[in-house]
Amino acid sequence: MALVLIRGENQTKILNSLADLERYSKLKIQGKPRFLDPKKADKCAQAIIGTPLRTKSKKAVLVSVEQDTTRSILQIRNIHPPAHLMIISEEYPQWEEMKKIFGTLPPLKGYYSSKIKK
Repeated sequence: MALVLIRGENQTKILNSLADLERYSKLKIQGKPRFLDPKKADKCAQAIIGTPLRTKSKKAVLVSVEQDTTRSILQIRNIHPPAHLMIISEEYPQWEEMKKIFGTLPPLKGYYSSKIKK
């Protein structure tokens, strides 16, 4: 399981990025994506990157995917979504914090999986 942080300008770009995540990177989203406070998302992203961010996010979502961290990183490198996607791996201290609060975050409305469930 890997956590994906998605930072964007608006909900439409977030939803399109989620669709790209499933459709083009072939990652399977577990459960519902969850809204995250944009300031908290920016702080987390900046801590992982280690440099100041070029832009602040207006919307942010945290999502859990079935695949492991390494596969997730390799898969999202091949797509170009309209929002900033970042895999939070277990090696970062932010992973434990995000995993802990994931269940308490409000679910993203308007999202549905484009994949056919068997």
